[in-house]
Amino acid sequence: MNNFKKVGLTALAGSLIATSAFAGSLSVSGGADLTLTNQTNHTQGNGFSSGDSLNFAGTTELDNGMVITSKQEIDGGALDDRSLTIEMPDMGTLIFQSSGNTAMSAVDDVMPTAYESAWDVLAQGTTSAAAARTAGQALKEGSIGGFSTANNFFYTAPDMVDGLKLTASYTPSGKGGTRPDGSVSFALEYTGVEGLTIGMASDDNGRKGTNKLETDTMYAKYAFGSFTIGVQQSDQDQDGGTASDDEFSAHGITYQVSDDFTIGYHASERQMGDKTGDEESKNLSASYTQGGMTISAAMISMDNVGGSTASRDDIDGYKIGVSFAF
Repeated sequence: MNNFKKVGLTALAGSLIATSAFAGSLSVSGGADLTLTNQTNHTQGNGFSSGDSLNFAGTTELDNGMVITSKQEIDGGALDDRSLTIEMPDMGTLIFQSSGNTAMSAVDDVMPTAYESAWDVLAQGTTSAAAARTAGQALKEGSIGGFSTANNFFYTAPDMVDGLKLTASYTPSGKGGTRPDGSVSFALEYTGVEGLTIGMASDDNGRKGTNKLETDTMYAKYAFGSFTIGVQQSDQDQDGGTASDDEFSAHGITYQVSDDFTIGYHASERQMGDKTGDEESKNLSASYTQGGMTISAAMISMDNVGGSTASRDDIDGYKIGVSFAF
């Protein structure tokens, strides 16, 4: 009798494993890059850096047609971003992610560029090591984006009208009630006219009093022949104050010289409610792609970084990168 049970259980286990293997799939993708960055008012001598990423994705389809995908990224040898995606027939796609964009921050700067946005390459952000900056140097401000923390939801609605895309995101209340209402964001994008893309997005950080910030953006891009041009305008409003009342504008143009080679120009400006100077960034860039390899380069100029008018906060430099996808 015991032997019969063992044989039966073994057969059942084998059947479950076989069914699981038949219903699901596992894939791995990744990339690696090597970059060289050089900029004025910067004391870090070695400008070389590299990055790598492996993305594991397991997918299965349920009997009701829903497709479930679990993703995990290994970045620099450490477990990094992870997400669970639920694709629902005729009901859109819902993603629960450990980190990632809000609907607003996903489109905070979508202007054409051959190699990164002008504000995103040089200068020092809040996560930069202090030793890499000139003493007293201001931290840069980027585009006006959305507000999010770990463990948020991102929803993409099914097509309601041809060419109209709706996304929304929600980040629940943070630790200690720092965001008592949670952070809510949504975005609309329309591509129903050939070559034209127009969109808008809005975000509420979910806080109270003067800590409450609301952001919104509008943009338009048009592709004709080998050219793509675009303009974007964003605003951030502080409830009951003006220190965080900021404005951001950007424009860009790219020209596709050939199927493999693209050149571009991108520029942006951020005006800050509590700073005397406006941060202005300009970027002339180019990229060449051959198979899974891309070679890119950019010349960047930034004035009044972080809203400072001090000469140490005017920065020029370049970035050269080689990336591989596999």
